[in-house]
Amino acid sequence: MESEDTKKIQGMKTDLNLLLECLKYQMDNAFSQKEALVTIHSICQQNSNAGLYFREIGGLMFVKDLAKSSEHSMVKEAALYTLGAVAEQNVYCQQTLCTSELFEDLTWFLSNNDSNTNLKRMSVYVILVLVSNNRTGQTLVRETGCISVLSQLFKTVLSKYELNLSDENVFQSYQLWSSVCSTLCVCVNNPQNDENQMLCSSLFPHANDWLINCTKPEIIRPICSFIGLTLANNTYVQKYFISVGGLDILSQVLVQLESDSHKTLSSAKLAVVVTKTVDACIADNPTFGVVLSKYHIVSKLLALLLHESLDSGEKFSIILTVGHCTEDCEENQYDLFKSNGLPLMIQVLTESQNEELNKAATFVLHNCKKITEKLSLSLGEYSFDENEEQLKDINMKEKNLEDYWKKAKEILHRIEQLEREGNEERVQREKYKDYVSSMNINIQNTLKHLHADSSGGGSKAEDRDKSQSRKLQSYKSHEVMSKACTNDDQMKTLLKSANPVNACYRESEQNKTLCKANSSCNQNLREETTFEKKNFVSQSSDHIFKHPTPIGKNTKQQLPVTDPLTLCSDIINKEVIGFLATDNCSKILKYRCSGCIAVGKSLNSRTFSKLLHSCPYQCDRHKVIVEAEDRFKNGLRKSLICNKKILLTPRRRGKLNNEKRRIRKNFTEEEVNYLFNGVKKMGNHWNLILWSFPFQQGRKAVDLAHKYHKLTKRPKCVAP
Repeated sequence: MESEDTKKIQGMKTDLNLLLECLKYQMDNAFSQKEALVTIHSICQQNSNAGLYFREIGGLMFVKDLAKSSEHSMVKEAALYTLGAVAEQNVYCQQTLCTSELFEDLTWFLSNNDSNTNLKRMSVYVILVLVSNNRTGQTLVRETGCISVLSQLFKTVLSKYELNLSDENVFQSYQLWSSVCSTLCVCVNNPQNDENQMLCSSLFPHANDWLINCTKPEIIRPICSFIGLTLANNTYVQKYFISVGGLDILSQVLVQLESDSHKTLSSAKLAVVVTKTVDACIADNPTFGVVLSKYHIVSKLLALLLHESLDSGEKFSIILTVGHCTEDCEENQYDLFKSNGLPLMIQVLTESQNEELNKAATFVLHNCKKITEKLSLSLGEYSFDENEEQLKDINMKEKNLEDYWKKAKEILHRIEQLEREGNEERVQREKYKDYVSSMNINIQNTLKHLHADSSGGGSKAEDRDKSQSRKLQSYKSHEVMSKACTNDDQMKTLLKSANPVNACYRESEQNKTLCKANSSCNQNLREETTFEKKNFVSQSSDHIFKHPTPIGKNTKQQLPVTDPLTLCSDIINKEVIGFLATDNCSKILKYRCSGCIAVGKSLNSRTFSKLLHSCPYQCDRHKVIVEAEDRFKNGLRKSLICNKKILLTPRRRGKLNNEKRRIRKNFTEEEVNYLFNGVKKMGNHWNLILWSFPFQQGRKAVDLAHKYHKLTKRPKCVAP
């Protein structure tokens, strides 16, 4: 295999050298040069190392100069195409070509009226490759003025809003325009470039005109990608886009596509693309969601969510956009209630197995807290900047709205209860810190008295130990209660977080460790309190949250109540119980394993293994260790049975030496001559002598030294 690979590499190098020579000696034959360039492109596409070798032999720079100096357009196009392909295949070639000189040449090709459409396409392709994932390229495309030429092409390449892609000339122009859109996208994104985003934002009015006048997918997809990447994570550009009416136009396009989605599948897919662009506009500024309320975007998104052709990723984008719409806008929250969005979100939570979808749906449910407060009030106190007559009309149409208010009030009451319990836990924690500090002082004083009264004070010491035991047990109980309350505080923090998509299902923060018992306390006392702690945890958690068992997913038929607000309340309760159950179980199991308790003792591998095997309650970590050790020992026993040469105990040294002893080989006369000749020429460099003469196989430098000394000690032996 190695010889075949070597032959292929050598053949590739030979081909590239010949093709480069062909380019140099066929300057008058444009067709031959084009064919050679196409062949070079094909070789570099098949082998990633070919581009590096082509750069080493100077081929890359020669092709770059050829693209600039050739008089034939077909040679220029082929040269640019080859440069782009090699740079796309290898990052070192990309860095070599990323110079201001090449960007200036490409800018000249784009701005020259004599350049045909295909040459401009190849120039845009090279710019795209050089700028992609390259901050240096993003800087050069701006400093050389190339991005300004690209912006001008974005405006002028397509002159008519009615595209007839069946026409060859129109189709070529559209391909150039689409390439320009893609190049502008990489100029502003990956990595994000704020300065280029500011420059490209000047194209927003022109992009809005295209969205208004043409709803074809060939136009909407590139423009939405360009808008979304240009304003991503840039508040200033987002505000400018909204100021020029961009969000209103996107909303109108989305309403139209949602209406058409009931007829055609492509409209539904295209509506999701527009939805992602809308989300990019309001993700960092939830207050901009007010603009969307004028078009009832939330209700349109909920209707789009019911489309059967959408996959989980597209549904996630829709639900996330609904979450950002309702995050800080009461109008959109009310629109969510009117459109039965709450039961739809609950259905997603109960039926979907996708974790991302569940996070997004939970985000939407948590955003309903404010609207829940409003709905819990009377009709006269409720206001959405609408007059009372409109609200009364809505009340007449929706007969069951009062039931929703009652359920909403129950949810609000439950959330407020969690907040009150969190506040009480803070006060209790402050009191408990003072209690623990005083308890530690008492422990230290007790230990001092125990050491001072070690003679004749046995009975008093026993009484003190008992009182100490009761204090420590009380301390452990308080610790468990405090940590249970800490979970309530974490739940309250989840409900108040600014971005619940990232916070709701994130793993809970590290548990706050309150004051631990003094290290001098008796180890046995800690083991005795373990059972009491376990019972107290279950009692305290049941006392704080008296809720039914959490309902698993895909058990929709087990829900006794189908009211959406009641189900929302159950979902919130299930999250709270899940957090408590997970945390309490980890606390209970923490002190049950002897391996965990014995940390700090002087143990070795043998005694620690015995300790783990004798423990009836092993934690998951030590259980895995014990099982792995047993498997290893069983494997050794089996191998001993199958092959008696493998032993668990070492043999006697004598037997091992006999087994390893080499077969004795006497020195021949030729070897003796080699030995003496080597000493004459090289001295006592035995390794050098061994390598210089053809001794028998198995000879070592030590053997030569020993043989020479034996021969020289004999009186009859004379060196030849």
